[in-house]
Amino acid sequence: MNVRFQNALARIPQAVPPVWFMRQAGRYHKHYQALRAKHSFMEMCKDAELAAEVAMGPIEDFDFDLAILFSDLLFPLEAMGMGLEYNPAPTLAWQLDDSTISRLRSPSEAIAGLTFQKDAMAATRRRLPATKSLIGFVGGPWTLFAYAVEGSHKGELSQAKKLIHLFKPFCDKLVPLLEQNIALQLEGGAEVVMVLDTAAGELSPAMLTEQVDSTIGRLARKFPRQLGYYAKGIQPSHLVHPLFKERGVLGGLGFDHRWDMASALKTQQLGFLQGNFDQSLLFLSAQDFEARARSYLEPIRKLSLEERAGWVSGLGHGVLQHTPEANVRRMVQLIREVMA
Repeated sequence: MNVRFQNALARIPQAVPPVWFMRQAGRYHKHYQALRAKHSFMEMCKDAELAAEVAMGPIEDFDFDLAILFSDLLFPLEAMGMGLEYNPAPTLAWQLDDSTISRLRSPSEAIAGLTFQKDAMAATRRRLPATKSLIGFVGGPWTLFAYAVEGSHKGELSQAKKLIHLFKPFCDKLVPLLEQNIALQLEGGAEVVMVLDTAAGELSPAMLTEQVDSTIGRLARKFPRQLGYYAKGIQPSHLVHPLFKERGVLGGLGFDHRWDMASALKTQQLGFLQGNFDQSLLFLSAQDFEARARSYLEPIRKLSLEERAGWVSGLGHGVLQHTPEANVRRMVQLIREVMA
C-alpha cells in the first residue's frame, strides 16, 4: 500500500500528496498503444494478465502512486443482458425503455459476467510493488441508466430524464449487482472503489439528491469509507445532501477542473479529495504547460498541511487521447517538487 494514499484516506497531514490520474492507462500512452495493436479492447479488459499489464504501464513509466483496475464502467450493462461491443466506441445491443426493461437479468444471473474484474484486480495487485496502492471503480447508477437509455452521455440526456420513472426499477436490479461488483473488486485487492458518475452534472441538485438517496447512499453505507464518489460537472449546490457531509460513510470525493481545489480542500472535510488540474492544459507547449501547472499548484501549496490533508492530486477528468506523454511525466514530477 502507498503510504501517501493511506494518509490521504485517514486525512493525516502531509506535504506531498499521492498522485493518480483518471485514465492514466489509456490511448495517449505508447505502452497501451502497443498492446492495443495486438488485442481488442474487450480482450484487454477481460484477460486478467492483459488488464494487469495495461494498468502497470503508467506505474512503471510515470511512477504514479496508485494503479486502478483497467476495465470499463459499462460492463454491468453487458452482464444484465444489454450486450456490448466496441467499434471503437461502445455500443449496446438494445436500449432501455418501457418495452425492454423486463429483459434485464437479475443480479444473481448477471454477477457471473463481472467476476473477470476480481481476477484482473488480483493479477494487478500481484504485479504492483508493495509501495503502490490499487483502487477499483464502478459506474454510478444514474450514469449507467443514462447510457442504457440514450446509448451515450452526450447532450442534456433529455430521453433519460423523460424516462426517469424507469430509474427505480432499473436500480432495483442494478444496485444489488453493483454491491456484488464492488465486493468482488475489494476481494481482489482494491483498497477503495471509485463510483464514477460522469453524467451526474446534467442533473439538477434536486434530482441528484433523489438519486443519491436511492443509490449512492445505499452503496456507501454498504461499504463505509471504502467508496469514493466522482461526479463530472457538479456544482457546490449539488453537495447539500447529508451524504456528502457525513464522516464515516463516503471515503471521499472527486472534483473536476471547474472547482477551485484550494477552496474545496478548506471547505470539504469528508475523507479524501481527488483532483483536479484541467486535463486539456496538458496539450500546451512544455513551457506554457509548466507555467499553468505551477500557477495551479501554488495556492494549494500555500495552505497549511492540515488544510490540504486528504488531497489526492490528479486531473479534473481523464487523460485525453493524444496528450503528450512528456507533460504527463512532468506533471507528476512537478506535483512532488512544488508541494515538498
